[in-house]
Amino acid sequence: MEVKTYNRRGFVKAASLAVAGAGVLHHPLLQARPLAVPQGKRIGLIGLDTSHSEVFTRMINTGGTEMREYRVVAAYHPATNRDILNIKPQIAAAVQKHGARLVNSMDELLDACDVVLLETIDGVPHLEQALPILKAGKPVFIDKPLSATLEGAKAIVAAAEKYKTPFFSSSSLRFDENVQKVVAGSIGRVTGADVFTPAEMEPSHLDMAWYALHGLEMLYAVLGQGCTSVTRLYQEDTDVIIGTWEDGRMGTVRGVRKWPAGIAGMAFGEKGTAPLGPFSEATYQRLIGQIIQFFDSKVPPVSAAETLELFAFMQAADESRRNQGRSVSVASLLTNNER
Repeated sequence: MEVKTYNRRGFVKAASLAVAGAGVLHHPLLQARPLAVPQGKRIGLIGLDTSHSEVFTRMINTGGTEMREYRVVAAYHPATNRDILNIKPQIAAAVQKHGARLVNSMDELLDACDVVLLETIDGVPHLEQALPILKAGKPVFIDKPLSATLEGAKAIVAAAEKYKTPFFSSSSLRFDENVQKVVAGSIGRVTGADVFTPAEMEPSHLDMAWYALHGLEMLYAVLGQGCTSVTRLYQEDTDVIIGTWEDGRMGTVRGVRKWPAGIAGMAFGEKGTAPLGPFSEATYQRLIGQIIQFFDSKVPPVSAAETLELFAFMQAADESRRNQGRSVSVASLLTNNER
C-alpha cells in the first residue's frame, strides 16, 4: 500500500522513466557490496514496482536485534506485459542503496536466498511467480492481494500444500496496534465491527482485492472466520458491504473511491468499543515483525483457510453487486471449484 497516495497507478512521468532507465538499475555506484548474512537468514525480494519493496528492505536491513540477523540480500523484477507491473527505477535504486543486489532471473534469486518476500503489486501473476518459490521449498510472504481472484488464491494454497512450503499473505492493517489490542481481548468477545477504507478498483481484480482488502483484513482480524453471507450496496463513489457471521454477528465495510478516507474503524464488544487503525508507518513495522517470526518458525500468523474465506467474501460481494444487492453465500463459493 502506498503511504502518500491511494492511486496505485501513480508511476513516475515518462520523461523521468527515460532518464532513470538509462542505467540506474545497474549503475556501479549503486551496486551494493554483498551483505555478510548467515545461511538461513538471506531474504530474496521479488517486485520493484511498489513502495513496499523499499520500505521493507530499509526496515529489515537497518533494523536491530528484532530482525534476528535476517537481511534482504537480492532483488528481482519479473518481466511482464501487464502495464501495472512496470518497474519503478527509483524503487530499484532505493533497494540497492539499502544493500540488496539486483539479479536477472528467478533462478538466480532463489539461489541467493533462503526465504522470499513476493511484493509485486499485481495479483494476476502471483500464482506464476509463487510456483517456483514454493517448488523450491522457500517460505514466502506474498503481499496483498494474494491473487486477483478466489480461484487464483485457491491455486496458490493448493501449490503450497503440494510442495509442503509455508506461506502467508496479509495487509499490514491486520497487525495494527489497535486491532491487535481487540484481538487480545481488550473489549472481551467481539460482537461486531465497522471499518472504512479507500476502495479504488482495478478491472482485472475482484473489486475489493485491489485496495479495500486493507479494511477487510481488519474486519477479519477481529471477527475471525465464519462469515456465512454477504450483501453489497454499490454506488459509483461508495460501497457498503455487510457480512453476517454464523453466530449472528455482523461486520460492515464502507469503501470510498473519491477522497482519501484513510483506513480505520470501530469494534464492538461485550466490555465496550474500541478503535481500529488508523494506518501509520509503524503498522509496517509490526507486519515485518510477523514476517520475521514466520521465517524463523515456519508457522503462518494467518491461516490459508482464513485467507480463502476472505477471498470468498470479496467474490460474494461482487456477485451481490451484479445481482442488485442480493445476499450471497460465502460457503458455496469456497466449495465450488468451477467459478
